Amino acid sequence: MTTTPLVEIKDLSFSYDERAILKGINMTMPRGKVVAIMGGSGCGKTTLLRLIGGVVAPSSGYIKIDNQKVHELSRDNLFSLRRKMSMLFQFGALFTDLSVFDNVAFQIREHTNLPESVIRDLVLMKLHAVGLRGAHNLMPVELSGGMARRVALARSIALDPMLVMYDEPFTGLDPISLSVIGNLIRRLTDALGMTSILVTHDVHESLKIVDYVYFISEGVIAAHGTPEEIKDATSPFVHQFIHSTVDGPVPFNYPSEKYEVDLNLENNLA
Repeated sequence: MTTTPLVEIKDLSFSYDERAILKGINMTMPRGKVVAIMGGSGCGKTTLLRLIGGVVAPSSGYIKIDNQKVHELSRDNLFSLRRKMSMLFQFGALFTDLSVFDNVAFQIREHTNLPESVIRDLVLMKLHAVGLRGAHNLMPVELSGGMARRVALARSIALDPMLVMYDEPFTGLDPISLSVIGNLIRRLTDALGMTSILVTHDVHESLKIVDYVYFISEGVIAAHGTPEEIKDATSPFVHQFIHSTVDGPVPFNYPSEKYEVDLNLENNLA
């Protein structure tokens, strides 16, 4: 990955009290690329997005976005940086009492002084990009899951951000909607020249659209590479994850005492 990085993560560690979540993470996210972050539930993927957004600060190390160390920024400078970033939440997180149009228009109205005529054109352009210009008057309750995710995607690109983060964008979607969202992420990334960070469990759909993949396991980078390199990886963890095998480096059984000890079978058999 030789393209100039928009996001640089260096020796990043983070803990909740005494529980280490991330341990010395190093990553780079080039401008104009789609980068996937994968790993089992609870491995720290969403926490990493919160660190990138400056919601929490690292225990050590740093994250640079556009050559700015996020955790060292003042409140005003952090908010200024966030205006160039966007987030697509796991289930869209649309405002239920606002129409599709007003959901997309919301942040344009909040962060700009553009006249309503210009806002109208911008909103319709963003909705057109995700194929939902004709749904602008609908309410979120009238949308299917896939449509709601597409509206959320239109909202996330409303201000033409340089960085968009996606937290499990494929969750709960049928195969057609899943493919549509994946293709939109790829196409919009290329068209707008933005950087996309994709946190996902969906290996097969993601490998079709991403430029680079990082696997996190037990708080460290277990593997990384292009989709082709990941498919050919010999790492037992990556193999287990890609092929969905039950047992491997990530065990089926949570660590515990011997089954016989917990059920007091040893004493009963003595």
